[in-house]
Amino acid sequence: MDYLQGLNPEQKAAVLQIKGPVMIIAGAGSGKTRVITYRVAHLIRSGVDSFNILVLTFTNKAAREMRERINHICGPEAKNIWMGTFHSVFAKLLRVEADKIGYPSNFTIYDTDDSKSVLRAILKEMNLDDKLYAVNFVLNRISAAKNNLVGWQEYQQNEQIQSDDHSSGRGKLGVIYQTYVQRCYRAGAMDFDDLLFKTNELLKLHPEVLNKYQHKFKYLMVDEYQDTNFSQYLIVKRLAAVNENICVVGDDAQSIYAFRGANIQNILNFEKDYPDLKIFKLEQNYRSTQNIVNVANSIIANNKEQLKKNVFSEKETGDKIKVMRAFSDNEEGKMVADTIMQDRSTHGMKWNDFAILYRTNAQSRSMEEALRKLNIPYKIYGGLSFYQRKEIKDLIAYFRLTFNPNDEEALKRVINYPKRGIGDTTVDRIIVSADKNSITPFEVILQPNRYIEKAPASLSAFAAMIQSFQVLAKNQSAYEAALYIAQHSGLLKDLYEDKSVEGLNRYENIQELLNGIKEFSEREDIEEKGLDVFMQDIALLTNDDKDKNKDADTVSLMTIHSSKGLEFPQVFVVGLEENLFPSQMSLNSRSDLEEERRLFYVAVTRAERKLSISYATSRFKFGTLINCEPSRFLDEIDAKYLELDFSAKPAQSSFFDDERNAWSRKPDTKGDTFSKPKAATTPPPVKTTSILAKAHVVSKDFRISDTSNLQVGMQVEHERFGFGKVINLEGNKPDVKATIFFKEIGQKQLLLKFAKLSIINGIE
Repeated sequence: MDYLQGLNPEQKAAVLQIKGPVMIIAGAGSGKTRVITYRVAHLIRSGVDSFNILVLTFTNKAAREMRERINHICGPEAKNIWMGTFHSVFAKLLRVEADKIGYPSNFTIYDTDDSKSVLRAILKEMNLDDKLYAVNFVLNRISAAKNNLVGWQEYQQNEQIQSDDHSSGRGKLGVIYQTYVQRCYRAGAMDFDDLLFKTNELLKLHPEVLNKYQHKFKYLMVDEYQDTNFSQYLIVKRLAAVNENICVVGDDAQSIYAFRGANIQNILNFEKDYPDLKIFKLEQNYRSTQNIVNVANSIIANNKEQLKKNVFSEKETGDKIKVMRAFSDNEEGKMVADTIMQDRSTHGMKWNDFAILYRTNAQSRSMEEALRKLNIPYKIYGGLSFYQRKEIKDLIAYFRLTFNPNDEEALKRVINYPKRGIGDTTVDRIIVSADKNSITPFEVILQPNRYIEKAPASLSAFAAMIQSFQVLAKNQSAYEAALYIAQHSGLLKDLYEDKSVEGLNRYENIQELLNGIKEFSEREDIEEKGLDVFMQDIALLTNDDKDKNKDADTVSLMTIHSSKGLEFPQVFVVGLEENLFPSQMSLNSRSDLEEERRLFYVAVTRAERKLSISYATSRFKFGTLINCEPSRFLDEIDAKYLELDFSAKPAQSSFFDDERNAWSRKPDTKGDTFSKPKAATTPPPVKTTSILAKAHVVSKDFRISDTSNLQVGMQVEHERFGFGKVINLEGNKPDVKATIFFKEIGQKQLLLKFAKLSIINGIE
């Protein structure tokens, strides 16, 4: 058992415990992947048949890395393990059992764009306002329903749901949901949510199927369990019900996907489902310096809902965490870019040693501008992925149509691309005729003269072309079939003839896709190498699999959500301002605020050696310059781990000058009173327990007032700036600016819609 030698005592204990319910609480950087890998390897080494092991992950990348490591220890048996993302594993299961719920085994998997296209068509047919029934809103509503296992029938019968829809003026959502499900079913298609929804349906309605997989999967392991939703939780619970050899691994402190339906209670309450649960805590962080770990601990300690653990690091103490203040978002970008340039030169680092993390995608603009001015190469993660590019989706639509001619979205995408004289009017007539005769659009095309008056001859030619693709795909490898379809559909020729820079890029992207298919066709670790098998893989790729140049030497820019699971030698977390981070939308409940705090914890724990945090005192929002307050999260960090950098000066006199005091006061030798520093430029190190010394104690009866009728002369109170008097109002609603003289800090200009003022009394 050589693989056990490199484990610490707690990791080893978790690996050796193979029977019964187990929960492994894995702190950031604690070697979680190694423990999961070795535990699976130990199961096989202990005599467990690899066919009886199910391992569920949240990314294909994680599954691929684990399988490679297991293969290194156990050899070819690693191939037999059912391992992959929830969606890929249960798509595989559904293809075997699809007929039980009325689906073909070659069902198409719709991505988000496909789903939106179906919904747009439904909204158009129902003559509904696409602003009131915005496609994104409708799709999210349906997705949330499916993730909570609410089918369209239950949706329409639930009084509370119907009441909510009618009160919002969207009383047709239930009918849209029903039509959407029926349209997907007719097309032989499932969306991503269906892969879990239909699995639950299958296991619930067919006890013989549930029994089959309960006895097949005798050992279950679930990675990132804190990110599971209700649908995933129920599948896992059902499958584990017979043997109860279930091991879940996760960190409640890194649960940051509530907006996708993830339920942190799944991990917090896991012991209630399995009273004889054995719990192992992986608390040693092997990634970050002691200072970074200490900062992360001081942040997350403020959350009430958590599984207590004591994360520690035995690495070097490391640099203190630098807190940088800028006077604008553009200046913040400049400070970050300058620091990257200087540290790279001083310490001999690579560009890809640096990462800039932000709360919202919009924040990338100021960072990009600053990096470009210094010619620093960078890459934004979470942009348009390879498989979402138009030309790629076009060719894949031909592939989809080859294996499932009932796929209506694929049909509409390519029936007239490249152009073959089948216009929108003809397509509309095909769809109407299909609905009228309760058949699929492709069945209409197979007999166009029977269903459509004056049908263009190109319809029959198109049908014959697709049928020829079907015959060829059955007998050829994935690459041979893909190349034939690309050539004979006319798509490759159309792109080749476009000699523009964009056309050349599109042609090269198609060649890259074909190269990927050729590589797939030559793999030795799989037996079936048909294009249909490749298509199943492609439909389930996660974003981490789509970046061809992820190892390029560039600075990484991404949202904090996108950074989860990654690590970098030096990290910048930018935009630590109230209403930005934490987000304004998270301030309505403690649970939302705690999720924002976990997000900050994730950001901090991405850093290995050096961490910088920055905020701006002004930022443009919706085209208007607003003043910003430092985030409350900064106030939660123990000051002894921080180094303050307030050396930046505004380009010109600014009403933000007086904010220096809030971050530049220090205690006297007794530590109980405050005095201003001698110099107003670079403040001395702060030694307060709380890094943000508040300038004002809010009144007990403080309530945010409606400021729509605020007038000059009124007395007001601000949470941070204290008591003041309105001396001027300018601008038009809703962008009215108020100039207020505060007794404690002087004059400030505030945008009323963001100001959060309490009106004390009327005009003096």
